[in-house]
Amino acid sequence: MKFIHTSDWHIGRQLHNQSLLDDQRHVLAQIVELAKTHKVDAIVVAGDIYDRSVPPANAVTLLDEVLNQLLHEVGIPVILIAGNHDGHERLGFAAAQMQSSGLYIIGPLTQKISPIKIADVLFYPLPYAEPATVRSVFECEASSHEEAMAKLLEAITEHDSQGLPKVVIGHCFLDGGSESESERPLSIGGADKISPSLFEPFTYTALGHLHGPQYKGSEHIRYSGSILKYSFSEQHQKKSVTLVELEGAEPAIELLPLTPIRDVRIIEGFLEQLLIDGVKDPGREDYLMVRLLDKSAILDPMGKLRSVYPNVLHLERTGLMARSDQLALRGDQIKKGEFEMFSDFFTQVAGEPMSKSQQALMTELLDNLHKAEDNQ
Repeated sequence: MKFIHTSDWHIGRQLHNQSLLDDQRHVLAQIVELAKTHKVDAIVVAGDIYDRSVPPANAVTLLDEVLNQLLHEVGIPVILIAGNHDGHERLGFAAAQMQSSGLYIIGPLTQKISPIKIADVLFYPLPYAEPATVRSVFECEASSHEEAMAKLLEAITEHDSQGLPKVVIGHCFLDGGSESESERPLSIGGADKISPSLFEPFTYTALGHLHGPQYKGSEHIRYSGSILKYSFSEQHQKKSVTLVELEGAEPAIELLPLTPIRDVRIIEGFLEQLLIDGVKDPGREDYLMVRLLDKSAILDPMGKLRSVYPNVLHLERTGLMARSDQLALRGDQIKKGEFEMFSDFFTQVAGEPMSKSQQALMTELLDNLHKAEDNQ
């Protein structure tokens, strides 16, 4: 039996106000093709289907397109669980009616955790649930995420699978997991962390929430990672889905890479050299954060960069910041730094340096400003 484990689609997400819908459509089409190529028996999406609890209409349309391809054109069952970004009730609308078509959506947590049987494997879907939700639904004491998860897993452990493999689907934060900036914290102060040992008894655990592909505790306790890089902190991550084959004592696991339309990268350098390099850069269309090392004032650096790199989303003046850190606190040195910065700016705007009379006027103005500050 083979299935694809994926998660954290975050359909409808933006990166620095840039819509990623076309980028998501591109990689989701790859998942459909991978499902065909590897002739899988199921697709498992371990939460954060959408990026918001109330997704935009175009995000709902894209999900509908992808599910229609998987269910009707390819004929592969799909299991979706709600993550912490999803609106559980909205995601779970008409879930009971959709099961007949092979779509299993698990939105709100219920007291009965019913396994889904596909090709002689039992899948146990656990939507993301706060400890308070678990306490309410199961009428138990669960003050932490770990205690809440332990309570949910009790029923799965006790369920008689009659020798069939047990696959748990969850959305949580395992202790020791590698985070990135684009993941929304589940709680404050580390109370969201769950020990990987809770999942050791099961054949495979398909997890969502952390965006980097990784496993914790054992190789069969695994995050598939997100389908795209959703922050610049993820620039070195290689995105993929996880192909799992259950045959024999241990699951066979393979990462199937996803290729985005545009990469998400950080580049660093001096403006002049970056503009030269950008002309021949094969990734000039990538989504970029640029760190400029120039220490002088620059007129419209973003406009100049975007003339070569059209998808610069964020600019950091690290050169200016470093220079600022190095300035001493003595008044004369502060004035010197301000004078030099204005001089650079004047040259950028006027196309020529300040005259001696203009320099004298600027020096007098700075002196008067600093005297006024000292007298306050």
